[in-house]
Amino acid sequence: MVQNGIDRPEVWKKLLRGKQVGLVTAASGYDATLRRSVDCMLAEGVRITALFAPEHGLRGAAAAGEDVAAASDPRTGLLVYSLYRKESRRFSENMFHDVDVMVYDIGDVGARFFTYLSTLLNTVEDCARFHTPLVVLDRINPLGGCVAEGASLRPDCRSFVGAYPLPIRYALTPGEFALMANAQERFGCELTVVEAVGWRRGWLHPQTGLPWVPPSPALQHFENALLYPGTCLAEGTNLSEGRGTAAPFLLLGAPYADADTLAHRLTSLALPGVGFLPAAFTPSAGKHAGVACEGVRIILTDAHVCRPVTVGLALLDAVRELWPEAFAFLPPGGESNLPTIDLLSGNHRLREGQTGAAYLAGAATDCEAFLARSKPYRLYEGD
Repeated sequence: MVQNGIDRPEVWKKLLRGKQVGLVTAASGYDATLRRSVDCMLAEGVRITALFAPEHGLRGAAAAGEDVAAASDPRTGLLVYSLYRKESRRFSENMFHDVDVMVYDIGDVGARFFTYLSTLLNTVEDCARFHTPLVVLDRINPLGGCVAEGASLRPDCRSFVGAYPLPIRYALTPGEFALMANAQERFGCELTVVEAVGWRRGWLHPQTGLPWVPPSPALQHFENALLYPGTCLAEGTNLSEGRGTAAPFLLLGAPYADADTLAHRLTSLALPGVGFLPAAFTPSAGKHAGVACEGVRIILTDAHVCRPVTVGLALLDAVRELWPEAFAFLPPGGESNLPTIDLLSGNHRLREGQTGAAYLAGAATDCEAFLARSKPYRLYEGD
């Protein structure tokens, strides 16, 4: 039986007894019986004095990129500080006034640009800066802990959607990442990880027996999350990535595309673990909202052999080749003033014309080096 850190109160109660506790959590912060983490801890007598919410907010209601305001939790009355507010993504000193120890418990995705990871990095650094111990209640990586994919993030492409030099699919749990970042950046955080138990690195989420709790509004199912590290690259282009449909990151296209042509091209590649169906759709939100689009519906046939970054790059290559006059990368914008595709892919090469195959060839070296660099911080074994 697989247990996440939150499912092991016999361990974390000892660490938190008699302390004023701050809890960083989100809509994916549930235990195996589908109780919220905050409710589990309160039921065990933990004295929680403040809650902290990342992107999407405590209840997962905020859209991607939407600022999260401070609020109160209607079920407990606790103050919820925002770690995804317009002026800052960091903790401020006053947030620690009634906190003896900080606890981090968020179910993540396993993709570098999913911003919970950036929040975790800030939590480690800020707890060190304000001399507050941190307890990470570890959780399994739903995409497994063996396969890394995509180029490592270049320093000049860092942003909140990529805050640390990792491959896109980085094959670590939150606890392992926290240990690595704390050591390699020499933050000096007093860090304790309550390990998950029963998980093997090669296991994907469906093998764990744990319920799937959506980490964000667009990732309602495991299939969406598995393809996300690759098909999210479409967010840096004028393709719809499926936001505003029932299948984000599985349903992709544009007003200028032809569904049959694109599906035929992608099917001819015989990519392992996936198939492609012609699809017509009209997004209700996001890019091309209210406009008829054609593209493909990705069908997952084997999660273990599927390589989502390869799938996402194949899609971009096909659209670029088939409709070169219509396809476009989005211009610079946002806080970093860099093109989104650079922030997501980790470098400038795709935008400069590099093919997906060439990108993957360079990324293979990055992934090998990263897996070696991160090995000392692995808490779990097995394939």
